[in-house]
This record gives sequence, structure tokens and C-alpha cells, in this order.
Amino acid sequence: MLGKTNKDKSQIEPENNSEDLDISETEVEEAEIVADETDDDSSGSEQALAAEKDRYLRLAAEYDNFRKRSIKEREMTYSDARADTITRLLPVYDNLERALKMECADEAFYKGIEMTLTGLTEILETMDIRQINAAGEQFDPKRHNAVMTIENPELGEKVVAEELQKGFMLGERVIRFSTVVVAN
Repeated sequence: MLGKTNKDKSQIEPENNSEDLDISETEVEEAEIVADETDDDSSGSEQALAAEKDRYLRLAAEYDNFRKRSIKEREMTYSDARADTITRLLPVYDNLERALKMECADEAFYKGIEMTLTGLTEILETMDIRQINAAGEQFDPKRHNAVMTIENPELGEKVVAEELQKGFMLGERVIRFSTVVVAN
């Protein structure tokens, strides 16, 4: 058994050969140059990493701007479609209002028109459509469209004397200007 253990140890321990340990000075210098180059490569890779990070951040910001712009465009498209639809329904509102101003012999017919106008007004209010108050108000070119002026000493200067057609707003946006007669 002793013989076996000596063989095992010799197999495990490396033999000292002077040929394996013989490293020339040029090989050492070449190894140092390679080590210096890897240091340069690591600073280059850090720069590349910083450039990629910058590119990533710019791409993320660009995508975020695109997303916000898309949301805003979608909201504007919806708002424009809503305003267009309401604008097309406003002549119906005007006709119902004119019908209520006319005398009618049939009370049920008059009541039906009144209920229809009330229902339409309620629908417009739920859609955030408001009437623009005009009669007796100061003339505002951002909300009123003056088609005529009259002299009236009882009213002040640039006061709306009469409203010919109601104006409407969708939120803060005018979808139809009030057609008015302005005093003085």
C-alpha cells in the first residue's frame, strides 16, 4: 500500500521542470502591454455604455412625447367630432324654440314640443354644452357675433340689445357664436 500512495502523490504534485518556468523578458513585456490595452478597452467600453445609455434615455423620452402627443390628438379628434355633431343638431334646437314661440291651438301638441326641447336641452347639458348668455350682457367678440347695431339710450355702450340666435359652448370652446344686435 505504501507504493500506491507514493504513486498517487507523484501524480498529484507537478514536477518542477525548468523548461516550463522559463519565461523570457519579452513575454513579460508583451503581457504588460496586453494588460494596458484591456484597461484602455474597459474605458472605451464605459464610453460605449454611456453612449448606449444616453441613446436609450433619448429613445424613452421620444416615445413618452409620442405617447402624450397621441393622447392629445385622440382627445382633440373626439372633441372635434363631438362639436361637429352638436353643431349639426343645433338647427333642430332652433326650430323647436321657434315652434314654442308660435301660437298653437292644440295644447297637447305644444306640450310635446316643449318636452322635446326640454329633453334636448338636458342631453346637451349632460354633454357639457352650455348656452351663451347674451341679452343684456356686455358685447364680447369671443362669444358674440354682432350683425346689427341700434341706438338705444336706455342701454349702455356695447351692450347686447337682442339675441337673434343662441350661441353654445362645449366646455370652454365656442361651437356657435350668439348672433346679436348691439346697442350704441
